[in-house]
Amino acid sequence: MDLRQLRYFQTIAREGQITRAAKKLHMAQPPLSQSLKALETELGVRLMERNGRKMELTDAGVILYQKTNHLFDYMEETMTEVKDIGGGIKGTLSIGCVKTCFPQIPKKLKYYHNKYPHIQFQLREGDSYLLAEQLLQRTIDVAVIRLPIEMSTFASLSLPTENYVAVIPENWSTVSETITMEKLSELPLLLLHRISGRGQYELIVEQFEKRNLYPNIVCECPDVDMILQLVSEEMGASIIPESTLQGHHLHGLKPLTIKDHTFTSHSAIIWLKDRYLPKSARQFIELFET
Repeated sequence: MDLRQLRYFQTIAREGQITRAAKKLHMAQPPLSQSLKALETELGVRLMERNGRKMELTDAGVILYQKTNHLFDYMEETMTEVKDIGGGIKGTLSIGCVKTCFPQIPKKLKYYHNKYPHIQFQLREGDSYLLAEQLLQRTIDVAVIRLPIEMSTFASLSLPTENYVAVIPENWSTVSETITMEKLSELPLLLLHRISGRGQYELIVEQFEKRNLYPNIVCECPDVDMILQLVSEEMGASIIPESTLQGHHLHGLKPLTIKDHTFTSHSAIIWLKDRYLPKSARQFIELFET
């Protein structure tokens, strides 16, 4: 068994077909099938079973696939660490960011780019749950997210807290710059709701319930741009982090301070505890420590 065989096996498992795996590896199908058969013969177990046109992992195959993924992740991190020690800061930095946190990023990235011009950025957008999954899959290096999330596998750096504000259609506004929780509960509300897991949606609803108020939620959505577009079309009001309004040029929005309660949003930069963090990622995190 060698690394080439393991890479072939990993690709077949990911693609689910010999045909697709061969295309992915830019090779013919027969030697790929022969490599899988030789690996099974050497180990003395069936690793994959054919189900129609699809190749499915056996129980033994699942174990080998998981171990193979860990092996190649470790090798990649080892190569990154060696290159970090032997050279300057260069390569690619993959950053995930919740859209409502993005206003905190551009100035930092500009400073970072000026200081380390040989770094190329890959930016990924998603809600906190999705970005946490991408960190676990090692497809991004760091993520800027809204709390809460399950933190047992992540290290983190807390970012400054900020208040939530109500946003209503401008045509609904009065001369007042504030609004009460009771008044908000009477309005049709459009609330941010992450794809999975507990987040700000649940925290906001709990604050209404503590006051024996039951909000009229007409729409849930993970995308703040879509929410604000709907507010501008007078479909309803929303409650969002204050900084989210920065950079938005939609007409017809009116932000209001929530008079009888302060919703506080907590955000953080997170990364995997058990993964070697590239020097480029460490330098990015340090920008937020001052």
